[in-house]
Amino acid sequence: MAILKDIASLRQWRQSLRGTLALVPTMGNLHDGHLALVKLAATRAEQVLVSIYVNPLQFGPREDFANYPRTLDRDLQRLQEAGCQTVFTPDDGLMYPRGRQDISVVMPPHSLSTVLCGASRPGHFVGVCTVLNKLLHMASPEILILGEKDYQQLRIVQQIVADLNLNVQVLPGPLQRETDGLAYSSRNTFLSLAERQVAPLLAATLFDLARRSISGADVPGLAAAGRERLEQAGFLPDYLELRDGQSLRAVTAPQPDARWFAAARLGQTRLIDNVIVP
Repeated sequence: MAILKDIASLRQWRQSLRGTLALVPTMGNLHDGHLALVKLAATRAEQVLVSIYVNPLQFGPREDFANYPRTLDRDLQRLQEAGCQTVFTPDDGLMYPRGRQDISVVMPPHSLSTVLCGASRPGHFVGVCTVLNKLLHMASPEILILGEKDYQQLRIVQQIVADLNLNVQVLPGPLQRETDGLAYSSRNTFLSLAERQVAPLLAATLFDLARRSISGADVPGLAAAGRERLEQAGFLPDYLELRDGQSLRAVTAPQPDARWFAAARLGQTRLIDNVIVP
């Protein structure tokens, strides 16, 4: 497996490729959800590139950047076992050679980026969009694979690609769950044993709300009941809302492509999830 660490070697490798390239961007600490995206990429392109970079620009000043799990050796082993042939592992000096205080950034669309996680994590999606734009220009893939667990991120990137006429196709990868329903996330490793037993309730609550909302139940009432259920179990909800799957506007009744979105803290761990209304 080739491990590329600088732009020159990445571009030289890219120029030597035959066929289409799919990029799977990650921040490492890989789990089965990431590997599912890698496998999806291999079905859609002749070549697959996985990037591993913990991007400081998308973390707020009081967030978990310093403690974010960095498991590069293990990640590389898992990727090799999964058949991945090429990995890009840049560092901060490569991505932000002048530092991060006075750099050009990519501004996400306001309507998509100021709700849900954007409301409680100001600047987060500016960091996400900036680093993805850099990776796209460095690697020039034809396909970009993003998971639906970070659904708001997916929609923002899809819109930026359309707005800026970027020559890449964004393909969503289905949200992957552990056997008890908890959405795969690198932050799941922060959960204590006791918290890990409680964590699947977030997904269970969303699936319950999705089922109940199609029967005509009051959506604001369902949301209030869902928040109470989570709070009683020890969660500190950030949001629990039904929104349109394209515009991310709040809706008060089920409609095509509507989704329930949730973010909540359990102990020190912030979990997010979403479930489409069937």
